[in-house]
Amino acid sequence: MIRMRSLILSALLLCTATMAKGQLLWEVSGNSAKSKSYIFGTDRLADISFLDTVPNLFKVYGRCSRVITEMAINDMDAARALREAALLPDSASLRGQYTQEEYSRIDAAIQLAINMDLDKVGRMKPSYLTELYRNELLRRWMGYDEDRSMENFFQTVAKQQGKPVIALDDTGEAIYMAFDREPTYWQCKELLKIVDYPEREIQLEKALLNLYRNGQLLEMTYRVTAPDNLSTLSYSDYQVYARRNLNWTKRLIPYLTEGDNFICLNALYLGGDDGLLARLKAAGYKIRPVNRFKLLKDKEFPAIPEMAGETAP
Repeated sequence: MIRMRSLILSALLLCTATMAKGQLLWEVSGNSAKSKSYIFGTDRLADISFLDTVPNLFKVYGRCSRVITEMAINDMDAARALREAALLPDSASLRGQYTQEEYSRIDAAIQLAINMDLDKVGRMKPSYLTELYRNELLRRWMGYDEDRSMENFFQTVAKQQGKPVIALDDTGEAIYMAFDREPTYWQCKELLKIVDYPEREIQLEKALLNLYRNGQLLEMTYRVTAPDNLSTLSYSDYQVYARRNLNWTKRLIPYLTEGDNFICLNALYLGGDDGLLARLKAAGYKIRPVNRFKLLKDKEFPAIPEMAGETAP
């Protein structure tokens, strides 16, 4: 009898542990909400075909009358402002931030990424060049295809269907997040870091993608904030995301009160004690996973080639 109880308890614990994983789609209710809303975590490295593996995703999307996301695409004024914000002041240039040897290493990397000399783009902010180079790494080593990314899928579909798309960030906040959340001297250090140690970026992106495919949002947070993460996406970045989650929670409340929202955001913003899900729960909302699906096996990616004098892991 004791052994039977032990087996039952073990089974319950195993079930609970399994239920805690594999969550990408969440239901938001309560706190005077007239109807339910839904939050879906996205990942730009995940192909749009992955959406078909998430049970009930398109069903709940169809119930919703609006889409809420980080920043609206196809906003020409915002795009123009972002391009202008990506430039350093007229009196500044990258050449004065590095030794000649460092500048040459960055120059070689940028030529690889965009087939242009660094002198021709030397007025771009280092954070912009870092993202440019990261995208090239992701294309070469992880098969990143912007046209197949799920990142903007739902707001693109919403526009085609005539559903309103609400952006949580205005243009000024988008500019801050993209180009100004770190001082220029630190941006310069990060650019040199990604050029000298590209394998660190790929290791992190591989780990995050596999965790994402398994719906392990909390583990994604741990992976980024862990002390052994030496990539350019680190604890300091997550702190900025955490502060923004507080503002997003306040901005979401009027929409959540009305209900019928489909909120799609980068999965990295959702998990952890400072994640958006925890913030909404603290604000009085009920957060419930829509699905509990089996964990997927880790996907194998091509080996990372040798680069910048480093041996690929």
